[in-house]
Amino acid sequence: MQKNSEAAETSLPENKMGTMEINKLLISMSIPMMLSMLIQALYNIVDSIFISRVCEEAFTAVSLVFPVQTLLVALVGGTGIGVGTVLSHALGEKKFDKVNSVATTGIYLSFFYFLFFVIIGVFVTKPFFITQTDDAKIIKYGIDYMQVIMIASLGVCMQFIFERLLISTGKSLYSMITQSTGAIINIILDPIFIFGINIKGVQIVPRLEARGAAIATVTGQFVAGIMAIILNVKKNHEIKFKIHHFRFESYIVGQIYKIGIPTIIMQAIGSVMVFGFNKILLGFTSTAAAVFGAYFKLQSFFFMPVFGLNNGMVPIVAYNYGAQKKKRITATVKYATIYAMAIMFIGFLAFELIPGQLLDIFHASETMKAMGIKALRIIAVHFLICGFCIIGGSACQALGKAHYSMIISIARQLVVLLPVAYLLSLTGNVNAVWWSFPIAEVVSLALTITFMSITSKKIIKPIPDEI
Repeated sequence: MQKNSEAAETSLPENKMGTMEINKLLISMSIPMMLSMLIQALYNIVDSIFISRVCEEAFTAVSLVFPVQTLLVALVGGTGIGVGTVLSHALGEKKFDKVNSVATTGIYLSFFYFLFFVIIGVFVTKPFFITQTDDAKIIKYGIDYMQVIMIASLGVCMQFIFERLLISTGKSLYSMITQSTGAIINIILDPIFIFGINIKGVQIVPRLEARGAAIATVTGQFVAGIMAIILNVKKNHEIKFKIHHFRFESYIVGQIYKIGIPTIIMQAIGSVMVFGFNKILLGFTSTAAAVFGAYFKLQSFFFMPVFGLNNGMVPIVAYNYGAQKKKRITATVKYATIYAMAIMFIGFLAFELIPGQLLDIFHASETMKAMGIKALRIIAVHFLICGFCIIGGSACQALGKAHYSMIISIARQLVVLLPVAYLLSLTGNVNAVWWSFPIAEVVSLALTITFMSITSKKIIKPIPDEI
C-alpha cells in the first residue's frame, strides 16, 4: 500500500514552480505578496495615527512594546521562512513524505511559540514596563496593550505558519487574501475599539484605548489565521497534514532552523538598530527621533513591496534548486533583482522630489519638515543599491546559505550603521548622521556581491546543465 501511495504521489503533475515561464511565474507569485505587504504598510501608519490621538502616553506605551512584538514576529516569521524554504526544496525533489513532515513540524513549532508568548504576557509584561518608566499612565497603557498581544498570540502564530505553507507551494494569491483580510479587519476595528461607539448617550461599544488597539490587532490575526488553515486544507493538495501520527524528527527541525535562525537574528537585529539609532538622535533633539520615525513609516511603502517580491522569489529558487534546474534559478534571481531595483528607484525619486509632502502625512511641524526634508533626501541615496542587496541575500538563503544573509544584516546594521552614526554624531551636525545609511549600504553591497559569487560557484555552477 505504501509503495502504491508513493507511486501515486510521484505521478502527480509537476508544480508550476518547475514548469511555468519564469518571468510570468515570478510576477504571478509576487504580485499578491506585494499587494498584501502594501496593505500591511498602510495598516501600520493608520494604526499609529489612531493610537496617537488617545494621548501621548498611550502612543509612547505602544511604542515601547515594539521590541517585544519584533521578537514575536522574528521567532514565528523566521521559523515560517525556514519551514517554507525546506518544504519548497523537498517538493522540488519530489520527497512528498518529507513535505508533509516539514509542514506538520512547522504547525507544532508555532504552537510551542504561542505557549512561550503566553508566559511572557502573564509574567513579564509588568516588570518590562516598570524597568523602563515610572509614569503610571504609560505603565497602565503598556500593560493593557502588551498582555492582549502576547496572551492572544495564537492567531498570529497560525497566520505566519499557514500562510508560509501556501507561499511555499506557489499559492501566494491565497496568502495575499488572508493577509489583506486580517489587515483590513484591523484597520476597521481600530477606531471602534480604541474610541468606542456612543449613540445618543448610550455606549454601544466601550472606549478601550490601548487595549482596544490590541484587540483589533489580534482579531485580524485570528481571522487571517483561520482563513489560512481553511485554504491549506481545501486548496493545498500537495501537503497532507498528519497531526495525529506525527513525531518530531531532529534532522527536519535542524534543517528548518538552519534557514530560520539567521532570519530570526536578522529581524531581531532590526529592533536593536532602531533602539540604538533613536538613542543617538535623542542626543540632538526629540524632533530628530520623530523624523526617523516618520522615515521608517514612509520607507515601508517601498521596502514592503520588495519584501513581497522577495517572498515570491525564495520558494521558486528553493524548488528549482531541489529539482536541479540551473537556468530557472539564475533567471528567477535576475528578474527579481531588476524588479527590486526598479521599485527602490521609484522610492528614491519620491524621497528626493516630494519629501515635504511625504512628511505632511504626519502633520509635521515646520521644524520637523526642515530637518526631515534633508534627512529623507540623504537617506534615500542608499535606495539605489539596497534592492540588489535584499534579493542577493535572500537568493543565498534559498540555496541553503542562510548564514550569508545573517552576516550581511549584522554587518550592515550593527557593525557599520550604528558605529558610523555615532561617529558622525560627534560632529555636532544631525544631518551628518543620516549619511550612515548610504555608507552602511555600500558595505552591504560589497558583502552581497562576495557571497553571491561564492554561492554561484559552489551551489549553482555544479548543477548539471539541462539537456
